[in-house]
Amino acid sequence: MITVSDIHKSFGKVRALRGISFNAPDGKITGLLGPNGAGKSTALRVLYTVLKPDQGAATIDGIDVVADGLAARQRIGTLPHGAGLYPHLSARENIAYFATLCGLDKGIIDDKVSSIISLLDIDDFADRRTKGFSHGERTKVALARALVHDPQNIILDEPSNGLDVMATRSLRDLILKLKDAGRCILFSSHVMQEVAALCDDIVIIAHGKVAIDDSIEGIRSRTGCDDLEDAFVRAIHWVEPE
Repeated sequence: MITVSDIHKSFGKVRALRGISFNAPDGKITGLLGPNGAGKSTALRVLYTVLKPDQGAATIDGIDVVADGLAARQRIGTLPHGAGLYPHLSARENIAYFATLCGLDKGIIDDKVSSIISLLDIDDFADRRTKGFSHGERTKVALARALVHDPQNIILDEPSNGLDVMATRSLRDLILKLKDAGRCILFSSHVMQEVAALCDDIVIIAHGKVAIDDSIEGIRSRTGCDDLEDAFVRAIHWVEPE
């Protein structure tokens, strides 16, 4: 379970987060939505320990992301915006290296890597250097890297960006399987169709604050909008800019 409590984060005079709070429980898919500049990426970076909040707290399975960042990172698999692969390593080597960093026993790494390569259907390019990969290929390898250590909590930043239709469908099936296995899944997306198809709960952020946090039906009811995109637009106008 991921818990965010009254997180504030500023960059100079820019207040990126102004006291956001929300929970992402196990066995559910929680969507984090907001317009560009709303604070979504800042919130995710706090959760995967790249940024320290100025105020407030965030926990991964009860582990404070600031006080014990290493332990928190061991409980999450992260697909950030931008794959960040090592270009001179093959896809398989990138995944295996990350498995090593996550502390997996050397005796099981090869089997774990082969299993996730098969699951995500990247066998055809698994042993090619990642330099020159298409965006979709890089995304698949980065996702494999995020899942190779079987994390309980999965944070995905626009996971379907750059994927073709078939790859997107496979990704959705995988996310639903992870949910059914009791994992906690938090992801951001700009694709409303994807959000409507996957999410149990949605947190909408605007101007660094939570505009609404509810189920899809709850958001439709509270905004008075049947169309999720219309509900999103109405909700973000509930938050006043500074």
